[in-house]
Amino acid sequence: MKIDPFDHRLTPARADIAADFLEADIDAPKYVAGEACRVLPGRLSVREAPDAAARQSTELLFNERFIAYERKDGWAWGQNQSDGYVGYVREDGLGPDNEATYSHEIQALRSYVFPEPDLKSIPLDMLHLSTRVRVSETDGNYSRVDFGETGGWIYTPHLCDVTEVEPDYLSTAELFMGAPYGWGGRSSFGLDCSALVQLALARAGITAPRDSDMQEAAVGEIVEGGLDAAQPGDLLFTEGHVMFLAEPGMLLHANGHHMAVAYEGLADFMYRTRDMDIPIRTIRRLPSIPDME
Repeated sequence: MKIDPFDHRLTPARADIAADFLEADIDAPKYVAGEACRVLPGRLSVREAPDAAARQSTELLFNERFIAYERKDGWAWGQNQSDGYVGYVREDGLGPDNEATYSHEIQALRSYVFPEPDLKSIPLDMLHLSTRVRVSETDGNYSRVDFGETGGWIYTPHLCDVTEVEPDYLSTAELFMGAPYGWGGRSSFGLDCSALVQLALARAGITAPRDSDMQEAAVGEIVEGGLDAAQPGDLLFTEGHVMFLAEPGMLLHANGHHMAVAYEGLADFMYRTRDMDIPIRTIRRLPSIPDME
């Protein structure tokens, strides 16, 4: 499977405007250099249109960078710099890009940001797994991070150095067990199948694209031999869906059947989808998890 290099999901171009770096490839009446921004809240929804009722296509996390090519009527249209996804976000969810070098990453599923190093203080927001922050000081069990105008405090054990990875991506995926299925979501408040894969792999230091078809085209190596050759840790793809093979005969995936991240027997999955014409068409293998070697 190949992805169109000008796939609309990854190409900041519309009929009326395009990013200036596309000038040699795409005809548009106007080309714009874009403005570098970063995400201010813990989560920021990306919509398919500049409308609060429009469908969510993906979600950005605090401090992710976003290039805004248009600002209009409270919305900004542009491209996420983490995975290249294009869409509309609320303009007030963006701030100037301070070009910070981040020192730490959230390794917990989610963590409150407190206004002071005190668990009894009222949280400012919540940050989510894989979010990167800059720590400026510590006070007891809390670390001050770059949040808002005055900073905020995160429980230090919820942080790890940005160079520290968790190679067991299945264990990371298991942290999301029971999290609700949410189309376009990228946190334990709600996420879809490809976001579960993307986030689990990110903690392992593996960059993955946003959607399942993109992952099917690019992540890991193709496994020949079908299900008989599949091993725990492999990614199994059907049309529009991706799953981890957690152990022989057992899947782990975010899915609309359970409306949650759940384990499901492979045989059960094959039985309930038998009339849907969505066979497992691709198996891809990632770097080995250490204790599986």
